[in-house]
Amino acid sequence: MKVLVFNGSPHLSGCTDRALREVENTLMENGIEVERINIGNKDIRGCIACNYCRKNGKCVFNDLVNETAPKFAEADGIIVGTPVYYAGGNGQALAFLDRLFYSTSATVDKTMKVGAAVISSRRAGSTSALEEINKYFMMTSMPVVSSTYWNEVHGFTAEDVESDLEGLQTMRNLGRNMAFLIKAIQARKEADGLPTQEHAYFTSFMH
Repeated sequence: MKVLVFNGSPHLSGCTDRALREVENTLMENGIEVERINIGNKDIRGCIACNYCRKNGKCVFNDLVNETAPKFAEADGIIVGTPVYYAGGNGQALAFLDRLFYSTSATVDKTMKVGAAVISSRRAGSTSALEEINKYFMMTSMPVVSSTYWNEVHGFTAEDVESDLEGLQTMRNLGRNMAFLIKAIQARKEADGLPTQEHAYFTSFMH
């Protein structure tokens, strides 16, 4: 069982990294393999709606998105960590998620893969960024993993985050909850398979 962890911060040893490390350590303590992928410091452009991926099964821009897609297919869950910029997530992280989720619409069954957002902010804007990330999971039949508070830490530096004891506690509880949910889903999938997903209707009101 494996979780992909995406760091959407350009600062690879900053606040977001500190929060993610707390979750990662807890996941590994609970028998879950972890792979970190840094995206916030990469040159990742947004989707151009060309639909190349619909015909070819991969994005027209052959970068980290296409490299990650096979790993996404094999993973049991993902965590997306991002700092808060103007009450939203890092631009590269959002561009990456847009293209990863859209370009794998037909090639990666996301049903019952679990997802969690981890947010780092100095002061505010964290809950709107959290909702921004969670939408990717909620639109693709991915259960959203919760914790004992919003999945966030506060601080201006990684050292500040060390003082956010409740935030780090929230990260550890998130890791335990994610490990439990992955194992529970795996057990039911082995017994009964995945739930049926209907795709017959696409309401566009274009009549």
